[in-house]
Amino acid sequence: MSDQPFVSVKLPNTLVSHAREAAETMRRSVASQIEYWATLGRALEQAGLTTADSSALIARQERSPYSVSPSAGMLSPELEELDAHVLALAKSGALAARAQSAVTKKAKSSKNKTRKAA
Repeated sequence: MSDQPFVSVKLPNTLVSHAREAAETMRRSVASQIEYWATLGRALEQAGLTTADSSALIARQERSPYSVSPSAGMLSPELEELDAHVLALAKSGALAARAQSAVTKKAKSSKNKTRKAA
């Protein structure tokens, strides 16, 4: 790993545009919004999200973000419940607050590690 705190990466324009729109609504920077989304993705993977479930969730999100639509049995009952819960948290703002807290804790932890190494 590098000692530098940031690296540059190439991202598709559409992803950056979507992040910019979401970031404005949530009063985040574009980079913070993408980090927030990455944190959510990691959390879902660690919770046992399968490839089929993640594909179904992505397809649903691309059709209509932040809304519940009939999935025609695409998701397991457990994932349907998780999806509804995540959407409710997103709409209430609680999900954003939790993700921001996780990102802040990670940033503080990284700073402390850097200071100890110096």
